[in-house]
Amino acid sequence: MAPTDPSRAKKKKRLIAILKAYESLVVAFSGGVDSTFLLAATQEALGDRVTAVTADSPIHSRREIREALETAKALGVKHIVVPFAEMTAPGFAANPPDRCYSCKQIIFSEIIRIAASMGVERVAHGVNLDDLGDYRPGLKAAEEMGVVAPLADAGLSKVDIRALSRRMGLATWNKPSMACLASRIPYGRPITPGVLKMVEAAEEILHGLGFSGCRVRHHGDVARIEMAARDVSRAARSAVRSQILKGLKDIGFTHVAVDLEGYVQGSLNRALTGKGAEGSRG
Repeated sequence: MAPTDPSRAKKKKRLIAILKAYESLVVAFSGGVDSTFLLAATQEALGDRVTAVTADSPIHSRREIREALETAKALGVKHIVVPFAEMTAPGFAANPPDRCYSCKQIIFSEIIRIAASMGVERVAHGVNLDDLGDYRPGLKAAEEMGVVAPLADAGLSKVDIRALSRRMGLATWNKPSMACLASRIPYGRPITPGVLKMVEAAEEILHGLGFSGCRVRHHGDVARIEMAARDVSRAARSAVRSQILKGLKDIGFTHVAVDLEGYVQGSLNRALTGKGAEGSRG
């Protein structure tokens, strides 16, 4: 194994020092790259004084929940999975540009309540340094509610986190970035359980065909697939194309399109910010 970059080693040491300052900590845990690294580092710093809490709702795929369960079990960390009802909040279901603000308010309110019932004063989430420059209203909600961001505070970028995760032997080090299923629906279109199920089922079909990290954007009766540019030519092969078309039309889409630009994180936000991001579940 190659030696750790000295600057990354310093950032990891800084992170451990930040975490050791807490008596105990609850980590908002999605099972993604960032929250897994944060959970493992917190376990290293605090031992059994860390608890992972995962939000379970229709906006999160069943595969993500299963993977979060498996990762927490592998780490040997106390893990709580809590059902959430973001869909009942008008500020979320109507799908305004700041939907993530309403969503995070609901999620963090409950996680903070759970932490308080355990006698834990602080909740942490896996936001990294790169996230701070993106359009993420959910981060504003977290900051207002006192949720701490140790990874960002330690100056860790996504590249740092992946490299350190690999060195720590975390299986998530090269896991594709995640975002909730609601991020597939253009702003202004209502978020409904039926639409979320269509998106999840479509992405599961693509995952089963070997397309990793793709997104299916729901535009009414049109499914717009974003995938890595290297995968577009394979998706266009006759046999693969037929499977994709049949699978997605069986789900309920009338038209299926592959975006030739490829997967662009937060593409639905670009009209708002010029760059944008999806609200990663890191």
